[in-house]
Amino acid sequence: MKSYRRLYSQLCSYENLELAFKRARKGKTTKQYVIEFEANLEDNLKQLGYELENFTYSPSPLTIFIVKDPKTRKISASHFRDRVVHHALCNIIAPIFEKDFIYDSFANRKDKGTHPAIRRFEKFIRKANFGYSTHTQQINENTVGGYVLKADIRRYFDSVNHEILLNMIQYKVEDKRIIWLIKTILKNHKTLITDRGMPLGNLTSQFFANVYLHELDLFVKHKLKAEYYIRYVDDFVILHRNRRVLEKWKNEIDGFLKEKLKIELHPEKSRIIPLKRGITFLGFRIFPKYRLLKKSNTIRIWKRLDKFKQKYEKGEMNRAEVVKSLEGWLAYAGFANSYNLRKKVMARFNQHDRRDPAASCAVYLIRS
Repeated sequence: MKSYRRLYSQLCSYENLELAFKRARKGKTTKQYVIEFEANLEDNLKQLGYELENFTYSPSPLTIFIVKDPKTRKISASHFRDRVVHHALCNIIAPIFEKDFIYDSFANRKDKGTHPAIRRFEKFIRKANFGYSTHTQQINENTVGGYVLKADIRRYFDSVNHEILLNMIQYKVEDKRIIWLIKTILKNHKTLITDRGMPLGNLTSQFFANVYLHELDLFVKHKLKAEYYIRYVDDFVILHRNRRVLEKWKNEIDGFLKEKLKIELHPEKSRIIPLKRGITFLGFRIFPKYRLLKKSNTIRIWKRLDKFKQKYEKGEMNRAEVVKSLEGWLAYAGFANSYNLRKKVMARFNQHDRRDPAASCAVYLIRS
């Protein structure tokens, strides 16, 4: 196996830091902290490079805030300057690991994401012949067989063991200076248990999450020889015709996670479900012949509309901002079979604002 030793000078180079800045500011060009950093960009990047080269770099304390979308999450946001460092690190080491990741790991990777993961899941339903006829090219929902082990890992980001993670990284990356920087980033997240956990919201945490659970991917694919397996961060599904096989695999996976990675399956959220009932996965409820939005996501849009109305009347949002946010939801909902729901949402929106009904949002309503 090839190992990489001299990477740190590439990480600290002005060219890499400039690229990292461009990636860190993507979608945030109007943010004040980005504008301020960019106003003196060359000096800021050179100073950052100097600190990294001389091992005097120290990240700023994380900003903690709570989001409910819909479940409560604690997000730890890094200072923009530190986000540039995170991108600089991932620019150098991510390609080393990426080529070894399995195809069916879909989170935080180029050309992957939630929609490709869902399409892959639906392809597995057909490919596994769970009620699928190669002659008619149709799925008979009444005869769909098979089951899905749908699971996630209990308090995953809080439970990642730093020593295990660093051993995984050092197996490929032997540059001690890179390891120093990774340790510095990990230690910036304060937890109740020393050397445990990563902050939700960091680019590095997303990347490390895939590195850590790559061992699970290998176990499922090569040890269990599961053919129909998809993982998105710590959520994963396995399809099989036989429920007993999935029950056996579930126990073996939990044992592997506890022994090798010091984490465990969530006892309430890891269960085996008949495929014909529909599987809730990545924000959608997937049936053999169609997709729906999760019920909680449907409920949330009505609350958002009322909140938009209140903010608009108070002058806290203008119409363009309301339309932009609504268009984003309509695009998201359009991935499901949700024509009637989107039509009702637009009707509610038009009740609130009759000056330019539907306007730029109407395009989403013609999707079936």
